[in-house]
Amino acid sequence: MTDLSLLLLFCAAAFLAGGFVKGVIGMGLPTIAIGLMSLAVAPAQAAAVLIIPSLVTNIVQLLQGDALKRLVKRLATMMAGVCIGTWAGAGWMTGTGSPIAGIVLGTALIVYAIVGLGKISFHVTPRWEPLLSPLVGIATGLISAATGVFVIPAVPYLQALGLQKDEMVQALGFFFTVSTLALAVNLLRADLLSPDIAVLSLVALAAALGGQFLGRLLRGRLDPDSFRLWFFLSLLALGAYLVIQRSLAL
Repeated sequence: MTDLSLLLLFCAAAFLAGGFVKGVIGMGLPTIAIGLMSLAVAPAQAAAVLIIPSLVTNIVQLLQGDALKRLVKRLATMMAGVCIGTWAGAGWMTGTGSPIAGIVLGTALIVYAIVGLGKISFHVTPRWEPLLSPLVGIATGLISAATGVFVIPAVPYLQALGLQKDEMVQALGFFFTVSTLALAVNLLRADLLSPDIAVLSLVALAAALGGQFLGRLLRGRLDPDSFRLWFFLSLLALGAYLVIQRSLAL
């Protein structure tokens, strides 16, 4: 089997897993897919492969619900902050800082896993949203520019807004769509969205959609607490491995 065949199989497996998690809990595709893909390729390449499947699956999620107009109005400044932060950090993942991108990515996964395992929750009152939303967006954008993963601090912040379950899933779809488009601009400027990447992206898209469909089918049959426990434990182990592996390679 050729190296390309192995990479295609690895890519399909990574995005199948990420799509499945996304189908069950409404998020996790970028986190899982980039984390796993970074075991085989550089984070910048993993992020480039992510663009098409992430965009398509998030648009599907974004359109499922009737709260989009309210969410766009409520989260507009946060989305603007995500774009500003992502574009301000352009080159962090692909330029002189690229050797440590894997360590930063692993650290982000560890932090996210600890927050999830510790069931750390916050509550943000409406009067604080005008101040916090753009700041959270900028911080998330900067981390996304360095790692390709956009979960910290945006996802805990969205969870702190007290959205209803269906609103939360749709808000995540909106947030991840905007974040993916902002990151795509950085990767396009770095000439990373090549025809070779497009082939991997199409394989990744098919796997992610299949995983997402399967996850949605099984959502009601899986114990959510057990699933989240194993999800965060897996992220913790993956993040620790990336940090150790990339630290030894420096």
